[in-house]
Amino acid sequence: MSASTAALSGTNFRRIDIDQYDEDRVDPSSLYHPDPRGPAQALAGAQEKDRTVRGLLQRGDVGSALKEVLREGEWPYGEDSVPETKQAKATALATVLSILNSTRSTDIPALVQQLDPSEQVTLMKYLYKAMENLGDTSGNVVLGWHEKLTEVAGIGCIVRVMSDRRRV
Repeated sequence: MSASTAALSGTNFRRIDIDQYDEDRVDPSSLYHPDPRGPAQALAGAQEKDRTVRGLLQRGDVGSALKEVLREGEWPYGEDSVPETKQAKATALATVLSILNSTRSTDIPALVQQLDPSEQVTLMKYLYKAMENLGDTSGNVVLGWHEKLTEVAGIGCIVRVMSDRRRV
């Protein structure tokens, strides 16, 4: 091993962000409007929605709980660099997962058909987010919902999720 090779092996050259020198670099925050609420407001809203949804689930009203959780514009989005935003997103995901876990598989098609196209896209976003962070949730539950949602909403729903720059 030469002296220059030994010197390079001691440094971690792979951690250098070479994109910072690119003039045409696009920051994710420039691709969408930031959440108009502050991080603390987003967290408080997510916690309030979680309480509402859990109350609906306790009464057995899964359809209303699903509609409530997927209402457009009320869940936090944006960068995870702020702890409150990250916690608000985790609360939102946990609320969606509580609905997914408490629904019988035979009820899923009827619930999915009742959703508007925008709600179907939001649900698909949360399904993909759930696949990233399964935790206590069974992968079979998430895949079952994905299958039924794709049957109802079609492949276009997946395309809209993948092309949307705002991530949940």
